[in-house]
Formats: sequence, C-alpha cells, structure tokens
Amino acid sequence: MAVNDKVRALHELNNWSQEEMAERMNISESSYSRLERGESRLDLAKLEKLAAIFKVDIGELVTSDGKSLICLNGENSGNHASYYINTTSENLVSELEKVKLELEHAREVAGYKDQIIEQKDNEIAALKSLLAALQK
Repeated sequence: MAVNDKVRALHELNNWSQEEMAERMNISESSYSRLERGESRLDLAKLEKLAAIFKVDIGELVTSDGKSLICLNGENSGNHASYYINTTSENLVSELEKVKLELEHAREVAGYKDQIIEQKDNEIAALKSLLAALQK
C-alpha cells in the first residue's frame, strides 16, 4: 500500500475530514488533497508530522513490501488500543468498516462513562448542599 493510501485510510479511520487533516499539518486543504492522491512528494518533515498525528512510526507509513500493516493507536484517553490491518487482505474494505465500528463503539462507551461521572458529581453536589442545610 502506498504512503498516500495509508494516510487516507488512517484519516478515515479517525473520522477526520481532509480539512481537519490539512489544519493538523498546517497546509492548505488542496495541498493535503494532492498528498492523498499521491500527486505531491512527502518530505521527511511531512512524514514526521503525519506519523505524530496518527501516533505511528514513520516506518509504518513508508513500508511498501506488500505485507505492510496500518496501526491506529487509541485517542487521548487512558485506554490505548492498537488495530492492525493486513493490507494484503482482499477484504480490506470490510476490515476498515469493522475497525470504524469498534472505534465508534469505544467513543460511545467513553461518552457513557463521562455521563455517569457527571451524574455522580451532581449527586455529590446535591448531597453537600443538603448536608450544609441540615448543619444550619
């Protein structure tokens, strides 16, 4: 898989738009689009920036041995997961869809966890208020 194809797959796995990727790279959206289409060369600085954005090793981006893997590290939460996709697989599209669903599920779980914490914090605040009223 070519570098530009890996970049496109990784940005899609993260559900980021080309505009968001261009912002993250500090380049124009048209420049980023050319990069994904393979119409512009990637210098070392851009490769390093892409690797940092996707939290992968530069080697994973530039490997083209036909057996290369895409690795997506978890987001900024404490839960870091890695997904490996064999790019030689005939079912690459279905594998990408599976990973997207897993990522979406992880985001939903994280959102649910945040709701529970917020509810707990509200209950604690209400109990503190009640305790203060009883102490008076």
